[in-house]
Amino acid sequence: MIHSSLPRTDYMSSGHVGCPGCGATVAMKFALRALGEKTMLVIPACCWAIIAGSHPQTSLKVPVLHTAFATAGAAASGLRAALDMKGDTETTVVAWAGDGGTFDIGFQALSGAVERNEDFIYVCYDNEAYMNTGVQRSSSTPFGTRTTTTPGASWKHTRKKNIVEALAAHRIPYAATASIAFPEDMIRKFERARDLKGGSRFIHVYATCPTGWRVPTDQCIKIARLAVQTHAFPLYEVEDGVRYTLNYDSGTPRPVKDYLSVQGRFKHLTDADYTTIQAMVDEDRMLLARKAAAGPLQACV
Repeated sequence: MIHSSLPRTDYMSSGHVGCPGCGATVAMKFALRALGEKTMLVIPACCWAIIAGSHPQTSLKVPVLHTAFATAGAAASGLRAALDMKGDTETTVVAWAGDGGTFDIGFQALSGAVERNEDFIYVCYDNEAYMNTGVQRSSSTPFGTRTTTTPGASWKHTRKKNIVEALAAHRIPYAATASIAFPEDMIRKFERARDLKGGSRFIHVYATCPTGWRVPTDQCIKIARLAVQTHAFPLYEVEDGVRYTLNYDSGTPRPVKDYLSVQGRFKHLTDADYTTIQAMVDEDRMLLARKAAAGPLQACV
């Protein structure tokens, strides 16, 4: 349950065309609650380019600029410059892209924009594949996943790209992860990013996809919560590329098998595979804890 003191005004209508149980729609709902009406969205080709609705109809109550797959970072930079020329310093520009348009096709424009420290928020809602075009693997797809381009015994045998570390390496003012299963933490991070004007901010949002992950539509939030509880998707923040803060620590984490075994995309994995993936998760958590060791631990609700 969301705490009553958090924002309650919705800037998204129920008449969207997202799939049942779509985590990306939950992510947008919470994000806009935090950002408020003084927001302009830049959406490249992705699931959300469809979910919002076909012109002239839209399920969103804020202005939207649809742009090409590879150009979210560049388009957001241009939109910010146009608003600045008009003297509008109140409106927050938000690039809203999937993992394909962030980790892969859009990374060049994103890297260029944040190297210039453009004044916008870049959000990647991550459903870990190219879901809008038929569940093809991306560089965000985790080790062990079967997709339409990594089928059968050819399941993905390489690790997921660590996009937050890539953005933190640019030394941007703020980078963070967020999960739709932890709305208080997510809303707080979006509010913080909104208020940190004057530079690039990046938020990596975990967004379940029942269609591509082959899970029941009513398990969207449960699986997102398991990802955090098993440390498969850690919640943390990075300031100026160097100051790390962990936002969630379950003490003794649940085995990563609890998260993987309930998803159809991982049904082929053996106990040996689970052991391999557990070692990867443990290693990543150890490295992250080491970076955050000098900072405080802030628990989210």
